[in-house]
Amino acid sequence: MKISSITRETKETKIKLTFPSAESSISTGIGFFDHMLTAMTFYAGLPLELSVTGDLNVDAHHTVEDAGIALGDVLTAALGDKLGIRRFAHAYIPMDEALAFAALDICGRVYVKLDADFPQEAIGEYDSCLTEEFLRAFCQHAGITLHAGVTGKNAHHMTEALFKALGVALGDAVQVTGSNVTSTKGVL
Repeated sequence: MKISSITRETKETKIKLTFPSAESSISTGIGFFDHMLTAMTFYAGLPLELSVTGDLNVDAHHTVEDAGIALGDVLTAALGDKLGIRRFAHAYIPMDEALAFAALDICGRVYVKLDADFPQEAIGEYDSCLTEEFLRAFCQHAGITLHAGVTGKNAHHMTEALFKALGVALGDAVQVTGSNVTSTKGVL
């Protein structure tokens, strides 16, 4: 995987991202979201440096969505031609009463299906509905098909298990296991 860095600036956010890096350093201004991205990248084995300044005076939506866009773009750049990556992967992660799964395909075709009913609307300053916004933005820009779901009673546990499941599956999917494109068509 080659090192890729991007800077993304809009009227709503300013993002600097380097991937992979020697050690993770994540700062979005949203404590819970930092915690989720740290968990995801840790379990993926894909450390990154991410700094986001967003219009949090409005709400967290733009920050979370644009971070997903940047992460998807940098993963696409880092994977390049995707030669030899496993491509498909899945993971189930329990966290107390919550159980999450993520099954993905890094194929260039984008589809996101999330089955989740978060019982609490917010976790700190992070709205539970932003999880789907992040997943959609990330997968759109990384060219990933993702099916994910979570059950539970605590939105914190549910969301954390979901981000960890995504991390484990992502880490498995980007492993180089061959020297050709993993497709019967010969291209992704």
